[in-house]
Amino acid sequence: MVETRTVHVAGEHPYDVVLGRNLLGALPGLVGPDARRVLVVHPAALAATADVIREDLRAHGYEAFVAQVPDAEEAKTAQVAAFLWQVLGQADFTRSDAIVAVGGGATTDLGGFVAATWLRGIRVVQVPTTVLAMVDAAVGGKTGINTAEGKNLVGAFHPPAGVLCDVAALESMPRHDFVAGLAEVVKCGFIADPRILELVEEHAQTLTDPATAVASPVLLELIERAVVVKARVVEQDLREGGLREILNYGHTFAHAIEHVERFQWRHGAAVSVGMVYVAELARLAGRLPDEVVDRHRSILTSLGLPVTYRGDRWERLLAAMRRDKKTRGDLLRFVVLEDVGRPVRLEGPDPTLLAAAYAEVSEGAPAPSRAISL
Repeated sequence: MVETRTVHVAGEHPYDVVLGRNLLGALPGLVGPDARRVLVVHPAALAATADVIREDLRAHGYEAFVAQVPDAEEAKTAQVAAFLWQVLGQADFTRSDAIVAVGGGATTDLGGFVAATWLRGIRVVQVPTTVLAMVDAAVGGKTGINTAEGKNLVGAFHPPAGVLCDVAALESMPRHDFVAGLAEVVKCGFIADPRILELVEEHAQTLTDPATAVASPVLLELIERAVVVKARVVEQDLREGGLREILNYGHTFAHAIEHVERFQWRHGAAVSVGMVYVAELARLAGRLPDEVVDRHRSILTSLGLPVTYRGDRWERLLAAMRRDKKTRGDLLRFVVLEDVGRPVRLEGPDPTLLAAAYAEVSEGAPAPSRAISL
């Protein structure tokens, strides 16, 4: 029996993230008593779950609807958002009504964006069903859709009314998707909570199998710790005024990989390589000790996550990074570490450093050179 835990996210629009098992009974309380209509947004694979949620909401007196959207990043388009706006309009959704987004990060991003834009903002309750969504996408209030030019370039800051993280939903996840989500957990360890790194190092073998991981109390602790890291950041900086950028550790390079690969790479796999890239960048810039860079590789490799990327894509990756949301004009900005738990910003690094860091994560590259200092 796994206990229920709650992480409170303070700030201008406070809400709770509830973690545990069998959490459906908590949903009506998050939807709120003022709502009359609720739209449950879900991918095809979760149609049965969405139907259960709809019937439970109806039993609590809500007029509930379901809307199926494409899987993964294919859901995050203007066309799919327009479809959901149409559903909301035809069902006469008002400003007091709500959306429940059930699924992975793409679904929660989409559901949050549609909620943010319908009547300039209605309630959204996020019900993430993947590790990645639980620790990242569903918490923090960042919502968005993709364009042909890049990922999440259209979006809004719209905190949820609440988040329900039922770890039982993770047991049936494909192993590679499950492990990819752990990259965001590791990220939280490097930027703010060293205990996360210790837990992963101690239990990596257990964590690489969804069935054994879900049965272990370690997974719930890791998810809770990662949520706490994000909560403490976003309650101080909802709109990325400065502090929140630390949550993008490894993401500038990761988003470039995703763009070059036409979003066929798992986000967590790209973040894994991205963290090693910025670790190497920080080392080359004289900011990060060798042992912390090596720890990146050892932890991520122990989970089966990639730490290299093909070596013939530099110009395309660089062009994609220049379109990153953290870029200001032509000035590239990266979140790097000076040590575990000490993130800082690196602005406008020398192009030679950027290319040298890429060489260190390129497939087929020799073992990382500790003699290089540019």
